[in-house]
Amino acid sequence: MTRLQSAWRLAAAGAAATLILASCGSDDDDSGGDDTAGGGEESPSESGTGSTAQGDGTLVVGSLLPSTGDLAFLGPPEFAGVDLAIDDINQAGGVLGQQVTGVDADSGDGTPNIAPGSTDKLLDQGADVIVGAASSSVSLSVIDKITGAGVVHFSPANTSTEFDTYDDHDLYFRTAPSDVLQGAVMGNLVVDDGAQNIAIMARQDSYGEALAENVAKTIEEQGATVSTKTLYNADATQFTAEVNEVASSNPDAIVLIAFNETTKIVPRLIASGVGPQDIPVYLVDGNCADYSADFDPGTLAGSKCTYPGAELTNDFKQRLLDTDPKLKDFTYGPESYDATIMSALAATAAGSDAGEAIGSELINISRDGTVCTEYSECVGLLEDGQDIDYDGVSGPCDLNDTGSPSKATIGIFQYENNNTYKNIEYVTGVI
Repeated sequence: MTRLQSAWRLAAAGAAATLILASCGSDDDDSGGDDTAGGGEESPSESGTGSTAQGDGTLVVGSLLPSTGDLAFLGPPEFAGVDLAIDDINQAGGVLGQQVTGVDADSGDGTPNIAPGSTDKLLDQGADVIVGAASSSVSLSVIDKITGAGVVHFSPANTSTEFDTYDDHDLYFRTAPSDVLQGAVMGNLVVDDGAQNIAIMARQDSYGEALAENVAKTIEEQGATVSTKTLYNADATQFTAEVNEVASSNPDAIVLIAFNETTKIVPRLIASGVGPQDIPVYLVDGNCADYSADFDPGTLAGSKCTYPGAELTNDFKQRLLDTDPKLKDFTYGPESYDATIMSALAATAAGSDAGEAIGSELINISRDGTVCTEYSECVGLLEDGQDIDYDGVSGPCDLNDTGSPSKATIGIFQYENNNTYKNIEYVTGVI
C-alpha cells in the first residue's frame, strides 16, 4: 500500500505565512568549520505484517552515503553517525542477542550515477536496512531497488516532497523533514531580513525544484516578490547564463539552492555585482558548508544558511569527533545516528531483523509511548513490554504515516570572516 501524503499545517508568528515557529537563540558554535494521513488506509505500523517476517538473526546496516561528488562534505558526519550508533547498540548487547554489522558504500551525487551499483553491493552483503542516500535524487534512483528487495530505505538527509506520496512498499523513512518546512523558514528569514525582490537560483532536480518552490511560496505569501526562479542543470560546469539572468532581475537578495557547485557560482555572482558583499546571499542544507579553504577571507561574511536539525550538543559533537577526528562538518550526523538507532529498536520491537519487520515497527517506536533517549534505555522498556517514544539527538523523531518527521527543527546560521558558520537561531515547526 502507498502511504498517503500528510500536510504540514504551519503558521508564522507575527507574519502571514502559515508556519508555527518556536525560536531560540544560541551562542554555541556549531560551525561546520534539511497531519495524520487522510482517508482510512491502514498505516504500516498497523498492518501487523512485520512480526511474520523472518530475518537471519543478524541486523546488517548498510550505509549508502556520499564519499565522492558534490555532497562529499556530508559523507563523513553521516558515516560517523551510523558507526557511532552501531557502537552504542553493540555495547548495549546488540539486537536480539546478536552484534550489529555495518557495511559501507559510496552513493556519489548522481553524476555519474554510481548509487545503483553501490546498492547492489549492500544488498549482496545482506543489508536489512540501508541508511542513505544524502541526495533526494540519488535516493529516488535506487528506492525501487531497495524497497523492492524488502529492505528498509532510511535517509538521514532527503528533503524532497516527492517521497511523501511515493509507492515505497511502506519501507521508506527519513529523519530529515520535508522541504515544506525549510522552505517556509528560509522564505520567512529572507523577508524578515528586509528583502522585497528576491532571486532564487536552484539545481534542476527533485531537491532543488521542490525547495525553490516552497521558498518562493512563502516569499510571496509574505508579500514580497520573486524576481526570478532560475534553475540550472545539475551537471553544468559553467553558470554564466544563469547568473546573468539572476543579476538582470535586480534582486535585493539571492537564495542559492545548490551543492558544492557553490564554489563556482559564488565567484560568478561576485563578478556580476550580486555577490555576498553586494546583496545578501542565503544558502541551504545542500551548500551550508565550511568554505574556509575555498574562498578568500570575508567572501561569505554575513551570509546566512539553513539546515534541518536540533542544536548539536557539545557532548554528541565530541562523540562524533571521537569516531572520526577529521570531521569539519556535522550536518546530518545526528540524523544518521538516529536512523540507525531507530532501525535497531524497530527490529527489537518486531522480534526480527528482516527489513519488512523493521519497517512495520519504525513508526510505532518513534511516538505515542514512554519517552526514552538512549538505545540501552529504550531496549529495556521494550523488553519489559512497554511501547516507546524514541527522542533522538536530532530531535523528537516522531514519524507520521508517510515515514517522515511530523515536527522538526531548522537551524539558522551566519557566516563569519573565515567563511565558516555559527548558529544564531533554531526554529521548530510542528503539525
